Amino acid sequence: MLKLSSLSLAVLALCTLPACTTPNTSAGAAAPTAGSPVAAAPAAAASTAAAAFTFDRSGEDLLVRPQDDLFRAANGGWMKDTPIPADKAAYGNFSIMSDRADERVHTLVEELSKGRYKDGSNEQKIAAYFRAFTDEAAMDKAGKAPLQPLLAQVQQLRKPADVTRYLGQMQGVLSLPLALDVQPDQKAPTMNLPLTWQGGLGLPNREYYLSKDPRMAKARAAYLSYLQTLFRLDGDRKHAARSARDVLTFETRLAKAQWTEVANRDAQKTWNPMTRAQLAAKAPGMDWQAFFGAAEMPALARLNMSQPDYAQAVAKAVHEVPVATWKLYFRARVMDANANLLAKPWRDAHFAFHGKALSGSEQPKPRWQQGIDALDGALGEAVGQQYVTRYFPADHKARMQVLVANLLKAYGESIDGLGWMSPATKVKAREKLSKYATKIGYPDKWRNYSGLTVKDGDPVGNAERAGRFEFKRVAAKLGQPVDRSEWLMSPQTVNAYYNPAMNEIVFPAAILEPPFFDMAADDAANYGAIGAIIGHEISHGFDDQGAQYDGDGKLDNWWTPEDAKAFDALGKRLVAQFAGYEPLPGHKVNGQLTLGENIADLSGLQIAFKAWKLSLQGATPPVINGLTGEQRFFYSFAHAWRSKYRDELQLRLLTADPHSPPEFRANGTVMNHDGFEEAFGVKPGDKMYKAPQDRIRIW
Repeated sequence: MLKLSSLSLAVLALCTLPACTTPNTSAGAAAPTAGSPVAAAPAAAASTAAAAFTFDRSGEDLLVRPQDDLFRAANGGWMKDTPIPADKAAYGNFSIMSDRADERVHTLVEELSKGRYKDGSNEQKIAAYFRAFTDEAAMDKAGKAPLQPLLAQVQQLRKPADVTRYLGQMQGVLSLPLALDVQPDQKAPTMNLPLTWQGGLGLPNREYYLSKDPRMAKARAAYLSYLQTLFRLDGDRKHAARSARDVLTFETRLAKAQWTEVANRDAQKTWNPMTRAQLAAKAPGMDWQAFFGAAEMPALARLNMSQPDYAQAVAKAVHEVPVATWKLYFRARVMDANANLLAKPWRDAHFAFHGKALSGSEQPKPRWQQGIDALDGALGEAVGQQYVTRYFPADHKARMQVLVANLLKAYGESIDGLGWMSPATKVKAREKLSKYATKIGYPDKWRNYSGLTVKDGDPVGNAERAGRFEFKRVAAKLGQPVDRSEWLMSPQTVNAYYNPAMNEIVFPAAILEPPFFDMAADDAANYGAIGAIIGHEISHGFDDQGAQYDGDGKLDNWWTPEDAKAFDALGKRLVAQFAGYEPLPGHKVNGQLTLGENIADLSGLQIAFKAWKLSLQGATPPVINGLTGEQRFFYSFAHAWRSKYRDELQLRLLTADPHSPPEFRANGTVMNHDGFEEAFGVKPGDKMYKAPQDRIRIW
């Protein structure tokens, strides 16, 4: 499946970003007293609601004052007592919720596997795909034989024209130097337009090839060893070391030409529309007509070349780099893409690099869970249709609709009250907000998988066919009107996103679960967790990149020069704040890379707090489990980010992830919130204190 460009959607967190266990209810936790980390709650009017709800405080560290470190006050006990499972690179609320969703899907799939279904039905395909993926005994018996047809295609390449066609033919199947996608035209968002995007690296990004940092050097050494192992397993024992070095050298050439993660976030820089004739003139050395024809886009006349000079570099490489080197590179990509579907030595090598070296995991995830992940990529909505029928009650969607409506209302009132924005720009901002679309739970229209063939006992073939099927679906959108009903995540995904081209916020069913969203929790807790998530996604339409799109999804400047300057100045202050955080020795947060997510966190929390206050309609929230409503709101926000990471994954995320580490998403955000100071009586001298004039308030 193609990876969408980083500007396609702004997500709450990486789908691989894990989190914590579902907390145990702790209704009997003692209320704090004067002098304890949380100041004694003021008296409140008796309320029947107080008796109806509890607030889970297990996992807190009572020796840490929230005035000094809210994240550890809320999560420190859990951090000390909870190891990262051996099969995970990180652990926390996101991963626990994902595990829960995976277990549910596993139950569904096991039930389907016991039934008898018509060949070609979604049920048959789900069961067959999962069986093939999890039958390790059959993989061991087959050895490397399933790989031979794919490798034979590579061996047939003789000249640069063959390389060009192969780059087109394998779209959706392999990670290639130049990936194709089809998305809404950024200047005419009702119609689809193809685009290119950089890719094709075996290491996470260009920094891993170019940095002199010892951690990066260690990752490069692990990658070189992995490549050698792959070539040896394929029978190239004599030249495996040289072949691996040649691949690494070639990928380093690609990496030098690729754009940084910060540059790739820039909506203006990555908007480079051109005709096919202009592309051919700009990037000679490659037969672009043959490339697009092989990629099932022969009618392509115009596209967005997201990174033009990189496309030039790829075209130059097709012309200059020997075909023999390209063949070694393609072999490496084929072997890497399929190693986890082959005999045990291949699977072990794949985990040693991807799981251990790059992420720090001590052992692979259970095979059944890997199978669920693979199913999500191949038949995500077919599985999702089964999932929501059983696990997403209608009342969950109804309550979410109320929360979203309240958040949107609060956002509008916040826009009206901005002191740094002119009336003219406020009108435009309000207009954009009024056009937001909201998707909750699952699609109204499910994808049709009738064209996908899934066979028992053929995991490599199933993966290849699924990749081709998905790319063919994407390619068919070329020149067609945008389908606004389309979802870019499956219902069983624990995540959420904002899509600027659609001006929509999307919340899959699996994220609408405890501890983020709990039908049994009071509004203070729900607004602090899922409310902040809703506010986060709304705010992406007004972050440093989303704010460049209008209410119709068009990349269009609706700002006055003075307001744009004021907005940019606020953003620079936020960049500086987060650039001061150092999660790993010698590796600080990239404040520019994480700016959009930090704006969304900051503004989302502000709006969630305002929406919660509006929902009270003047009533005083009860004290529950020793906490005022305001304190529960902020503790709930901090609980949501409960998580811990292995250093290898943390390094990878610091170089590529537009999200700040969870600790700083919690503490760095609330330090700018007046309500946090008031809720906990934060004073000068407290570590979480920030002077009022220094607090950053954007939306």
